[in-house]
Amino acid sequence: MNIDFSNKVYLVTGGASGIGAAVVHYLAQHHGRAVIADINDEAGAALVAQYPWQLRYLRTDVTEFAQLEAACALAEKTFGGLDGAVNSAGIGSLGTVADMPVAEWHKVIDIDLHGVFHACRAAIPLLRKRGGGSIVNISSVAGIRGIPGMVAYCASKAGVIGATRSAAMECAQLRNNIRVNAVLPGAIETPIWAKLGNDGSLPTSRSAYESAMASQRDGARSATPIGVPGSALDIASMVAFLVSSEARFITGSEFIVDGGASASA
Repeated sequence: MNIDFSNKVYLVTGGASGIGAAVVHYLAQHHGRAVIADINDEAGAALVAQYPWQLRYLRTDVTEFAQLEAACALAEKTFGGLDGAVNSAGIGSLGTVADMPVAEWHKVIDIDLHGVFHACRAAIPLLRKRGGGSIVNISSVAGIRGIPGMVAYCASKAGVIGATRSAAMECAQLRNNIRVNAVLPGAIETPIWAKLGNDGSLPTSRSAYESAMASQRDGARSATPIGVPGSALDIASMVAFLVSSEARFITGSEFIVDGGASASA
């Protein structure tokens, strides 16, 4: 796929690392422009340094609607408008219904679900001004499967699917040329793997980080029918298609990218 994103502008939440960063790289390498909305200042600045004419970074807490409005306003002020939004900000969390602290439940829902709502709500007015556009929300196969010990994550990602469908139908009814879809990754190798089982934080030492990643990688291989975990680029490629004009007839849909895991369940 060789899509040219020249003169196109995107908001990417969680765009400083993992899947979000892969999306930013893909867009920039294909001549697109983007505002990275994240709380990882160092990684965000490093990305902008690679594509100084195409990217901007704004520290953004997706649980605060006003901060998403500010990120969209930056896209309009700097690049002239907004053509799409990719909402990939999210956290993972381990915990059962019986033992997960209530505060942790709210934290996951606030970031993974409320953050998507805030970003969509902030982006849609600018997309209307542009004559239409595309929103892609990053959900997960966890949103369509019950996974023991991941109750908050599964709930939040299922919510993203429901919100995506509803927003897509609202936009379709309004005939505003805004498409809304969801991508459901399976086992994708990103830094979030190292955070699981480490209280949501990255291990401080390189050896601990590599050990955590290796353990998760082994589990992903055994759980994925094709025998290898996915990469962030695998997701970015799907996202790039969905935000492009090539996908003009696709809205309200979910796209599973999981190496066959859902098919074998």
